Amino acid sequence: MTTSDDTTAKALLRRGFALEYVTLAWNVIGIVVLAIAAISARSVALAGFGLDSLIEIGASTVVIWELSGTGEDRQRRALRLIGAGFALLGVYLLVQSTLVLATGFHPQHSTLGIAWTAITAAVMFALATGKARTGTALNNPVLKTEGRVTMIDGLLAAAVLFGLVLNSALGWWWADPAAGYVLVFYAAREVREIFFGDH
Repeated sequence: MTTSDDTTAKALLRRGFALEYVTLAWNVIGIVVLAIAAISARSVALAGFGLDSLIEIGASTVVIWELSGTGEDRQRRALRLIGAGFALLGVYLLVQSTLVLATGFHPQHSTLGIAWTAITAAVMFALATGKARTGTALNNPVLKTEGRVTMIDGLLAAAVLFGLVLNSALGWWWADPAAGYVLVFYAAREVREIFFGDH
């Protein structure tokens, strides 16, 4: 490896760390904001999105751990941990969406929830793009995979936002849990790729 290549690799590694630390900080703040919004609106969707933030925190922590070391064994373990996070997210979404639909639970309007999920969707999509590009440049499957976790976080934020807006504007309380099923499929596909795909 030339000096130029080494300098580029170090810069990419720093960018990878920065993306993960921003993700961590955003989700830690998000848990507090979502807890306030969920309690005030009695929203199962917002409470569930807070749990999703915990999974994202776990995934980012795994990537920071993996980027701090080297070796294929560490990458395989990190990928399995992220795969477990995807599986937990899929189970959570399946259970939450089914319970909300079965009970006909109607959350109240939440201006804070709408604002936070809208901003979060934009931030997560930007972070996911950065992780995908940086992971590709570093040839790091763990960072690329965690970028997909972040993309799901953005998609979930958009789904929750969609549900909150439709509930507030039209009284369509079922829109958010219905959108959750789409994300269950996506999470299941990622779990299959991580555990049975060719890395």
